[in-house]
Amino acid sequence: MSDEPQTWAPRDSSGAGASPGNDRPTTSAEQDGEQPGKPGKPGRKARPRRTGWRRAVPTWRMTLGTLLGLVVLLGAGVFAAYRLVDIPAANASATAQSNIYLYSDGSVIARDGDVNREKVKLSRVPPAVRHAVLAAEDRDFYADDHAVDVKAMIRAGWNTVTGKGKQGGSTITQQYVKNYYLGQERTLLRKAKEAIIAVKLNREETKDEIFEGYLNTSYFGRNAYGIQAAAQAYYGKNVEELSTAEGAYLAALLNAPSAYDVVTDPGNRTAAQRRWDYVLDGMVKERWLTSDERATTRFPTPGEAKPPTGLSGQRGYIVQAVEDYLDRRGILGPKTLATGGYRITTTLDKAKQDAFVKAVDDNVMARTSDDRAADRNIRVGGASIVPQTGKVVALYGGIDYTQQYVSNATRRDYQVGSVFKPFVLTSAVVNDSTTQDGRRITPNTVYDGTNKRTVVGVGGSTDYAPANEDDVDYGDITVRIATDKSVNSVYAQMAQDVGPAKVRDTAIALGIPADTPDLTAAPSIALGTANASVLDMAEAYATLADHGRHGGHVLVEKVTKDGAELRLPQRSTEQAVSREAADTTTAVLRGVVEGGTGTAAQAVGRPAAGKTGTAEEDRAAWFAGYTPDLASVVAVMGQNPESGAQTSLYGALGLSRVNGGGAPAETWAAYTEAALRSSPAREFDLRPAPGSDEGDELLVDENADGGTDPSATSAPDASPDATDGATPDTSPAGSAPPTPGTGTSTGGDTSGGTSGGTTGSTGGTGGDTGGDATGGADEGAAPVPDGNG
Repeated sequence: MSDEPQTWAPRDSSGAGASPGNDRPTTSAEQDGEQPGKPGKPGRKARPRRTGWRRAVPTWRMTLGTLLGLVVLLGAGVFAAYRLVDIPAANASATAQSNIYLYSDGSVIARDGDVNREKVKLSRVPPAVRHAVLAAEDRDFYADDHAVDVKAMIRAGWNTVTGKGKQGGSTITQQYVKNYYLGQERTLLRKAKEAIIAVKLNREETKDEIFEGYLNTSYFGRNAYGIQAAAQAYYGKNVEELSTAEGAYLAALLNAPSAYDVVTDPGNRTAAQRRWDYVLDGMVKERWLTSDERATTRFPTPGEAKPPTGLSGQRGYIVQAVEDYLDRRGILGPKTLATGGYRITTTLDKAKQDAFVKAVDDNVMARTSDDRAADRNIRVGGASIVPQTGKVVALYGGIDYTQQYVSNATRRDYQVGSVFKPFVLTSAVVNDSTTQDGRRITPNTVYDGTNKRTVVGVGGSTDYAPANEDDVDYGDITVRIATDKSVNSVYAQMAQDVGPAKVRDTAIALGIPADTPDLTAAPSIALGTANASVLDMAEAYATLADHGRHGGHVLVEKVTKDGAELRLPQRSTEQAVSREAADTTTAVLRGVVEGGTGTAAQAVGRPAAGKTGTAEEDRAAWFAGYTPDLASVVAVMGQNPESGAQTSLYGALGLSRVNGGGAPAETWAAYTEAALRSSPAREFDLRPAPGSDEGDELLVDENADGGTDPSATSAPDASPDATDGATPDTSPAGSAPPTPGTGTSTGGDTSGGTSGGTTGSTGGTGGDTGGDATGGADEGAAPVPDGNG
């Protein structure tokens, strides 16, 4: 018992004041609010009971415990998320790039791809432009090692949750993660993943790598992804050429591209100026720009927004030709090129390309009329090559790639006509060929130019008798004049004399592809039955212009991807045909321009050589020509736009017929004059083969058995079957085969006889066993060009 005095606490009617069922007395200490303590210890005051609304409020102990629990859970969740969330693969849109096709001066021809992006190394971005972006987006990017701005994220998250608008609040690292790995949606889950990946990325990549990625993935408006595409879209220049003011404007666009484009919406000027000032002032504050430089910097109004440089106009034809060029040479296949990101610098000269388009517009398209049905069928192809380098400087594929997908510059389905004839003459000189009666073939050799005269070989008649244009009989005529007038009967016989297989070989050596359709070793090869492209013919004529040296045409100068340059095959040249042979042909082709079928080309106003040509049934008209500095070919073709079938050009351009000496030669002259206007005119430096000069005596093959006086030529027998070795008389060259066993025709053809067999004729031991073994009567049925241009 305690010594402390006790008092009784009687229960009231409610039982208050005492424990139920217990009427024990209370101590004075208990009455003072203390709890009964253990023996020897004072009691504590009893906690007042929580009543009313206070009972719903957690105690501070409960609050602290809950918070600590949440922190532990949150930490565990962050740790687990950090371990579970890996850096993902880049999203497809972030890595997608356009292939950029450029003129030789670096200006853009076309961008081929869905995403307008071109990645650049950070080293290509000027320091001032880098600082402008940092000033606009993350001034502490290099100074602060944190990848995430927690306070900004919380602020942005709170504003999003409370409905104050979706906001950013991200560092450059976070923005790069969003652009490159995630997406543009703004959700709390994406922000959380963004933060985790940013932290991991910050530990695995350098600041420069992250910043480079950011600059290449950010959107600047005008469909421009990345700083390089933006520099082109707003200022028409590469990123290296941007000024501080221009860099600051592009940096300002990152915040809201559509709100700051002052050209598409002049009303954006005030806001854009304010944001631009903010960027520059930030650069000054960070000591990236001096106050004096800031004071002299003026707002750089960007250029007009241009439509995407897609494939309209000539662009598509050029892209098509470049892709084919890269593929055929094993540089880039279609699948590899389709991955994008290639920067392809072509050899095309923008001024010359524009001049070619204008020449076609002025001399062909401007002459068409909606009232003439034939005019709707007109197609034009063109190509221009520098002979000494092989560089293609202009390429005309058609009126518009989006309307006509097949390039008229590279297609191989139209006969080339008489522009092939110079290859026959070149081959004659290369092979030191002779006529059927043993006379060496030179520009002054006389042939029988009678219309539809049957071509004869060592075995007699081949039954092939091509018509001259308009069925004109020329009688005895020199090769030079036959070239000026494009006489079919002479050139068909000359091809037979040289050997069609040798003519074919010479054409291939000059640059005509061996797989050219209908490049058949037969007498008709001389009249252009082959379906070579305009570009093929330009290459071959460039070889003639370069004195017989051939190295193939070049269309691409440089290819890079992500700053790395691809190795391109080096062009090497060889003496494809002798200089004497090429120069002899050039000398004769000068006459075509000076007084033959190509006189319209004289409008070029400088020394020129060329040849006209017309395909069978006038389905195409050609002019191929060159100066010492430039070789170019123009072809006007007929094609039904609905069916795609080839059509004749009769009635087109308001003419009864279109031939090579008309619109093609005029277009060639207009283009070449414009392309070379700034260059001085040069004379041809020619070294023709002996006996090729005009006025030289006709030469006889002195090594031929039974050679005759130059004036003596063999005459055809009245019978087409005359193969019995009748004694030659003084008729024009090529009229009949030489007497069996008496002549050695170095260019002779073993085809033939009247039967047109597919094996060599046995009609004479003096035949050229290296000649063609095809032909004969079958050749007479082959469709051939019937015009001379």
